[in-house]
Amino acid sequence: MATAVSLPGTGRVSPAGSGVREGVRRAGTLSPVLAVIALLLVPGGGGGAQGGTGGTGTVADAASGLLVLICLVRVVRSGARPLSRAAAVVLGLPVLGICLAAITSNDPGASLPGVARYLQIFVLVPAAVLLMIRDRRDFAVVAWALVGLGLLQGGVGVVQFLTGTGASYQGEDIRAVGTFGATDVMGMATVVAYALVIATGLALGGPAGRARTAALVCAGLLFLPLVLSFSRGAWIATVLTCALQLVLSGLRRAGRVALAAGALGVVLVGGLGIGSEMVKERVTSISQVAAAPDQSVTDRYTLWAAAGRMWRSEPLTGVGLKGFPAYRDSNASLALSSGSDTAGAGAVFQRQPLLSPHNMYLLVLSEQGLIGLLALAGSWAALLVAALRRRRLGADCALVAVGVLSWQLIDFFYADIGGPSTVLMSVVLGLAAWWSLAEARRA
Repeated sequence: MATAVSLPGTGRVSPAGSGVREGVRRAGTLSPVLAVIALLLVPGGGGGAQGGTGGTGTVADAASGLLVLICLVRVVRSGARPLSRAAAVVLGLPVLGICLAAITSNDPGASLPGVARYLQIFVLVPAAVLLMIRDRRDFAVVAWALVGLGLLQGGVGVVQFLTGTGASYQGEDIRAVGTFGATDVMGMATVVAYALVIATGLALGGPAGRARTAALVCAGLLFLPLVLSFSRGAWIATVLTCALQLVLSGLRRAGRVALAAGALGVVLVGGLGIGSEMVKERVTSISQVAAAPDQSVTDRYTLWAAAGRMWRSEPLTGVGLKGFPAYRDSNASLALSSGSDTAGAGAVFQRQPLLSPHNMYLLVLSEQGLIGLLALAGSWAALLVAALRRRRLGADCALVAVGVLSWQLIDFFYADIGGPSTVLMSVVLGLAAWWSLAEARRA
């Protein structure tokens, strides 16, 4: 007698043999998307993670370009209209601000790489991922691939903490950074946070069974590497996002899960003492950003103020893409340091220049002006509203889409684009865009 297995994210049951064959077939169809995700496991070349519109030229970036090309070929061969009118407007809206900022820039030639980077991350790759995903089963395959990436990167990060081979933090090489290296300390935190939010959405919205249990276990495993990343921005965004997912799934369940998550945190950090003192100090520093800020917080405030001055000088179109580094010194106060120290995880000590405000909204406002910010943020807001409106069509997919969009919009208050993990953002946006914008959802 054939064994029946549940299909993650669909609520359906299929014989084991046919389920395996179906999974292999779907993985083959989605291989361009899965390749981008898998290639983020390739260790970085040690180059700095450039902030703002800077690119790193990783193999994952090259794979994303191939993904767009393959998607374009499929669309041309099919002859069908690739996107609905609403999807074309929402995904195409950022093009307005990007192109206008490049045209009005004082140095249009220097802005061209920024045009390519923004179009890659916020338009082309998300659209390609949306078109590659055909139904909820494809959605589940990509979602679980992201969870798998988070588990692998998080596992590397935990080993780095335990063996003292991570990035430097308070004089010790213990900061979990995965394969991204000391120059992109936010890389692993971002990947693990995405995976934790996705696993939480699958666990809260999926039907009872092995898939839900697996999602719960994955969420629990991802908690520790996120803590050991010592990333305050990722912590804040993850806590707020998971709270939102819990509320959307039901208040009673929210209370039970919150108690379980609190107990897990007490056991891992308090009971076992895993980085407890440093974690406590890092958490405490969140509430001390105004009273006694450390140098990293002072630098961030100074960069935010500089971005505000740039915007006031060019309120509608900004100073131009890739313009923030060029205008930084003339707009920043003397409180700004020369850079941040990076070391560990196989890299020698070096000073990392501060080339962006570490706030996506202020970066766009300073470089693209009010028009660019309204276009880009309007596109993100439209995706989030559409995902929320359609949550009755499938709780698991809806909670995943709402979760990753909410996490990104919150995290953008503390981070911007830049570094090898940036291309993963475009894949995640495409995953959420499918749920928000796709015209048909075949189960």
